[in-house]
Amino acid sequence: MDDIDSALVRELQTNARQTNRDLASAVGIAPSTCLERVRLLRDRGVITGYHAEVSLTALGREVQALLHVQVRPLTRAVIEGFKSYAAGLPEVLSVFVLAGGDDFLVHVAVPSVDSLHAFLMDRFSDRREIVGFRSSIIYQHARNRVMEPLD
Repeated sequence: MDDIDSALVRELQTNARQTNRDLASAVGIAPSTCLERVRLLRDRGVITGYHAEVSLTALGREVQALLHVQVRPLTRAVIEGFKSYAAGLPEVLSVFVLAGGDDFLVHVAVPSVDSLHAFLMDRFSDRREIVGFRSSIIYQHARNRVMEPLD
């Protein structure tokens, strides 16, 4: 990744819908060079896709929570099975497999605190591999929208 690649990636993360001509202009390169550079970034796996960012509030999913989950036994089959189960639930935004006291961190978005409670009771309480879970409601969420290579 040179400075031009980094600038292209930064610009695309800011606005992936801009035209190739606008992207080239923003970075200061020719449109043909820009097109080839972006193609190479995709081929190298630096750019893995483009997506639309959606408002969870507009979808009626105002309450977000992080669920800290412990499973037993700690076997590959149990870990892979729970990961697949959780990732397939429509309320789930992300599933993280962890080391340490918790085995999973599950990020969910639901309409209300009552629906969070129902989700936990209906989707987690009867799972045999889950030996414990706790939830943390998210009040605010800030994230970096633009990732850059670290030196």
